[in-house]
Amino acid sequence: MRQPIQYITGREKFAGMNFTVNEDVFIPRPETEILVSSALQFARNEKRTTNNELKILDLCTGCGNIAIGIARSLPGAEIVAIDISEKALDIAKTNAMAHRVSEKIRFYKGDLFGGLPRSKHQHSNTDGNSFEWGLPFNIEHKFDIIVSNPPYVKTNDIAFLQEEVRHEPKIALDGGADGLNFYRRIEEQAHGYMEKDGLLLIEMGFDQAEEVESIFSSSGLYSINRIQKDFAEIDRAIWISLL
Repeated sequence: MRQPIQYITGREKFAGMNFTVNEDVFIPRPETEILVSSALQFARNEKRTTNNELKILDLCTGCGNIAIGIARSLPGAEIVAIDISEKALDIAKTNAMAHRVSEKIRFYKGDLFGGLPRSKHQHSNTDGNSFEWGLPFNIEHKFDIIVSNPPYVKTNDIAFLQEEVRHEPKIALDGGADGLNFYRRIEEQAHGYMEKDGLLLIEMGFDQAEEVESIFSSSGLYSINRIQKDFAEIDRAIWISLL
């Protein structure tokens, strides 16, 4: 099976920045840059701020490219980044240090929202180092922006992907039988972690916009603000707010 060139060189560029990558992480794609630009657009135009009032959560952070891209442009924001893979988090922390934002992002190992600290006493990152937030961080804390590029490939489709893509971690690709498992799980929980005027921003597969929109709009908890196209004019990111 052909190895991606990025794993051979150990580098990939994302949003104008170089990121360390290896076989433990999903390789950042250019289309995912829309999540960073959309988060920044929301922060500046809707929240009208670039300061430390913003609390941001990145689910399925992988090599940390989204969280780091946001942190570089919103230096005062408090950012939490979660991934189920400890090896991926090691790479993400390496990238955060390289881009000088390691003090601005707290990395946690866990399954989606299950990776969040569960009490104000649990203030440690994946290195076990203690830290203090501007506000007490606990299960009732709300985020201004929740962003995610979750796994969204149908399980049975993985075997037919390009060889290079099949070399990437299956856990970062496999979205279940219909590719929508993570969207359903995020829909079930996100409302409990969003500020009333907050934004949920999620990447989608090229043919998933209608189904993802239905998952969130049919719950009666969310409003679909917009579906944003990527550089190839493919529906790629969905903006979701609370009703």
